[in-house]
Amino acid sequence: MRIVRFTAPVEFGVGSDPLFGVLNEKDSILVLRGDPIYSGIVPQDKSLKLSDVKLLAPVLPRSKVVCIGKNYADHAAEMDSVVPSEPIIFIKPNTSVIGPNETIIWPKMSERVDHEAELAVVIGRICKEVPAAKYRDVIFGYTLANDVTARDLQKKDGQWSRAKGFDTFCPLGPWIDTDFQPGDQAITATVDGELKQSAKLSEMIFKVPEIIQFVTNVMTLLPGDVILTGTPAGIGPLNQNGEVAISIAGLGTLTNRVSLRG
Repeated sequence: MRIVRFTAPVEFGVGSDPLFGVLNEKDSILVLRGDPIYSGIVPQDKSLKLSDVKLLAPVLPRSKVVCIGKNYADHAAEMDSVVPSEPIIFIKPNTSVIGPNETIIWPKMSERVDHEAELAVVIGRICKEVPAAKYRDVIFGYTLANDVTARDLQKKDGQWSRAKGFDTFCPLGPWIDTDFQPGDQAITATVDGELKQSAKLSEMIFKVPEIIQFVTNVMTLLPGDVILTGTPAGIGPLNQNGEVAISIAGLGTLTNRVSLRG
């Protein structure tokens, strides 16, 4: 099931507030009552065409975006780092989240802004100390993410909060797939149509069950929290006034424009 979050024109009579819906194979959206993470799948007697709405980030984390660093061996190597013995975690603020087709704002204080294609896990319930064997019990679904990073500031600061925390630096979307299961699917990133990252999800060092177990032994996760599972090799700079697209087979494509600097 593909869950979308969207707004529709006033003339469609569904209100101006963000809505949730189920996107079917014919690009028709069945409108839902409330946020399905909290309310479950409760359909309204209304359907809209995908082409008539504006898609938003499919989830706006109430609490946090937890990220896993250096979770592909080839990416660790390109960062001149060793493969970690346990997951490296850091947090992006929920105010960094934007949706598909929104613009990544290039901050004035940075000269280099990079793309990082990632699989994102959306948490569906309050959870703490989840055994790896029970990871599916706490997951609502999966979506795409771009862990946008001001690379020069990351190197300058020696830690990652500023470099990864700017507004618009966490595009998510285009939908949440509640049936998706990570395996050998391809993950890619293109910048202005040129392929920059290409790998398989199976190349992750720490798989989703291990990540869920590790993170929930550190902190409590809340419904709507998002975990970014790491990026493969091929990270590199975006172009001002350009475009970046993240894809995973089965999850669609997340496309965003990039602004001019400052």
